Amino acid sequence: MNLPNKLTVLRVIMIPFFVLALMADGGTNPAYRYAAAAIFIVASLTDMLDGKIARKYNLVTNFGKFMDPLADKLLVCSALICMIELGELRAWMVIIIISREFIISGFRLIASDNGVVIAASYWGKWKTTFQMIAVVLLILNVEELSMLTTATVWIALVLTVVSLADYIIKNIGILTEGKM
Repeated sequence: MNLPNKLTVLRVIMIPFFVLALMADGGTNPAYRYAAAAIFIVASLTDMLDGKIARKYNLVTNFGKFMDPLADKLLVCSALICMIELGELRAWMVIIIISREFIISGFRLIASDNGVVIAASYWGKWKTTFQMIAVVLLILNVEELSMLTTATVWIALVLTVVSLADYIIKNIGILTEGKM
């Protein structure tokens, strides 16, 4: 297993530790929340790092193509679901975000069956960036940053919808005709 794939697996392994830290003491202990934020940030950075290494050293594998986006979805969705449990995020927002991920995954599966790879768009990359920033701000739960946190969550939500629309518009041929 190459280094990028090991980083992806590490990200998946970090998720339960992140969830345990975030949810410890009902999510009220600042020390545990800081630990959760640190774990989430490190896991998020492995996402950026594994992709750069894979492209730079031509270490792109089928395992990486499959597991990297899955690991990202598991990390972000775990965090967002925990935020619902902690009463810090509305369920409907998380439903929109998770629904988008299922729809895009479905598109990618259909495309893959037709020999087409749908690369991540800039909208998708911005969406992921804002989701990860929003999650960190939600975890830290700093009163003085509440307006920034709220704005970042809304930006992430808008980018989620925009990136979904972008994927559908660019790839509608996959569903309607089975091709691009």
